Amino acid sequence: MSKIIVFAFPVFLVCMALELWWDRRARARTGASSFGFSDSLSSLDLGLMSQISGVLGKFIGVALYGAVFGSVALFSGADLWTHWYGWALALVLYDFCYYWLHRAGHEVAVLWAAHAVHHQSQYYNLSTALRQTSSGALLGWVFYLPMALLGVPPLLFGTVALVDLLYQFWVHTEHVGKLGWFDRVFCSPSNHRVHHAINEGYLDRNYGGIWVLWDRWFATFEPEGQACIYGTRKPLNSWDPLWANVSVYASLLRQSARTPRWTDKLRLWFKPPGWRPVDAEPHAPFEPDQVQRYQPARSASQQGFAALQFALMLGLGAAYLWVADSVPTPDAALGAMALCAGLWALGVYTQGRLSGAKALVVQVGACAMLAALGLLPWFRLAKPWLVL
Repeated sequence: MSKIIVFAFPVFLVCMALELWWDRRARARTGASSFGFSDSLSSLDLGLMSQISGVLGKFIGVALYGAVFGSVALFSGADLWTHWYGWALALVLYDFCYYWLHRAGHEVAVLWAAHAVHHQSQYYNLSTALRQTSSGALLGWVFYLPMALLGVPPLLFGTVALVDLLYQFWVHTEHVGKLGWFDRVFCSPSNHRVHHAINEGYLDRNYGGIWVLWDRWFATFEPEGQACIYGTRKPLNSWDPLWANVSVYASLLRQSARTPRWTDKLRLWFKPPGWRPVDAEPHAPFEPDQVQRYQPARSASQQGFAALQFALMLGLGAAYLWVADSVPTPDAALGAMALCAGLWALGVYTQGRLSGAKALVVQVGACAMLAALGLLPWFRLAKPWLVL
């Protein structure tokens, strides 16, 4: 599956370039843009980090799914799964399970800690679709075990999971309006804009991945009306990809440390995000008109240098993903750590916390580590000499 993502990423970039071109045409008329350079670069940074860390994280979900499928699956040998209608059923089952995972990701604080990464962007464009968590595999696998129990083969499960994920790419745009009957059945750009909005009335709505029918049946649907305000109600205000992934966990740890009762320390993690014990000071009310976008100034040359850094990390990441499934786990883990360090350096450079020279040193170091481990395809033949 990692190789499919390698092939898909250039397609994503081309689609983003076309959307940016269209956005600039629209901006000439409206004066507003759905793109911010640093924000989009941060989303791409986080998306690449998610895929790299996912090489290790998938061992959790894949192993456990396979264990349930191999031991207690009810219809594992059924002829159903070899026909087109079995594949269609598997896709519907996956999207149903995804709905509940997605909904729990907004209603359970520890799951929101992972999912919040996807919502931190204050813009809404195709790069937002690629902004994904690196910790979702820790608990998300639980929601798909019913499919293993029903006997959906692991390969088929992986295939429909990829289809569901790729479908959701195109709905992250402000440049496709309402689509009539389509909006009433499927997840669409209009429906998903509502999902990413933090306006009153829009919060925690429209969870479906492909079908929005789940939201209609389980009373979580909201049509688009007022203009959307994007992001999270507690803004991240950072381009650091590591902090983006751990910030909500860190907040939960701080809150639980300050909470005197042990029952409340535990409840903080499983109550909805923002829940506070009765004796705690309440959150300040949300004021939509006070929301400001985080956009520290960067010169054109600094933006260009950041883009070159990302191109380097994208090339290294693609090479890593191409071979990672076939190398020993320790090598894959070291390679992932090196790449994540390089992606972190890019993020903090974009934010202005690290000089370009230091960021580049980290990224060249990541390249050297991958070469030494034989994780760059053009260095693999040299590995026996490099590791001596």
